[in-house]
Amino acid sequence: MIKEARLPVRHRSWLFAPGDSEKKMTKATEGDADIVIFDLEDAVVEGEKPAARARVSHFLQMQNEAGRARLWVRINPLDGPHTADDLAAVLPMQPGGIMLPKSRGREDVEKLDRMLTALELEHGLEPGAMPVIALVTEVAAAMFTTGDYAGAPRLVAMTWGAEDLADSVGALSNCGPDGDYRFTYELARSLTLLGAAAASVPAIETIDADFRNLQGLKVRAERVRQDGYRGMLAIHPDQVRVINAAFTPTEKEVQEAREIIDLFDAKPGAGTIGYKGKMLDRPHLSRARQLLALRSS
Repeated sequence: MIKEARLPVRHRSWLFAPGDSEKKMTKATEGDADIVIFDLEDAVVEGEKPAARARVSHFLQMQNEAGRARLWVRINPLDGPHTADDLAAVLPMQPGGIMLPKSRGREDVEKLDRMLTALELEHGLEPGAMPVIALVTEVAAAMFTTGDYAGAPRLVAMTWGAEDLADSVGALSNCGPDGDYRFTYELARSLTLLGAAAASVPAIETIDADFRNLQGLKVRAERVRQDGYRGMLAIHPDQVRVINAAFTPTEKEVQEAREIIDLFDAKPGAGTIGYKGKMLDRPHLSRARQLLALRSS
């Protein structure tokens, strides 16, 4: 029997912790992040990768089943030499999920699915149960495949990366003088959002590297939630509280959503309603319901 992969109910904040540091993994796990991602890729230098995967495997083994549900692992890219060893080390410990970096398109998710299924069967685990989040814009070619992920096996969320993309295209910087992303990286953000919507999975915003600027993080997180993002990656524990707050609907938003739903319920045949001097149509009703679903989660 194939079990459907699912996201945790709460998935606002996704905090990275380097897989070569038990201290940092412990600190991240003890915090308030909805999801903690033990990183075997960028945070670990080449020579330390075997030791890091052993450390992550042992750390997962020490957790109970409920605790492991929020502990995910970022493996190394499929086009490198480490993916199979990463999965062989961590999958038997049943982490909450797998982050696939540098995904070039749907075919990479399908390849990862085959690798995971083989390991699940080998270890007597339910095939298909391990969820996957894909990083979909880290290489230039992947920008052209962001809309191809609908129906990809195990895929439960999509996110994007600006730093590796800049490296892929040979850019000296991905930000302008004002600190905002240049056009190419705003395009990556938009394509990820559209691709996630087409795949019916949540879009998760990329990191904010300036971890000391919490006010700037607040502004950015609130803006991308308004755009349709449903969570954000974090690189420092101090960012988690800001991200959780930004992606939790306010009481005012909840009240207005309920009022809109009540007005449409009172007039089930109406295509539009009047609300606070504005005319609202059915897409506004859909957005109100989506907002309440976020609040209830």
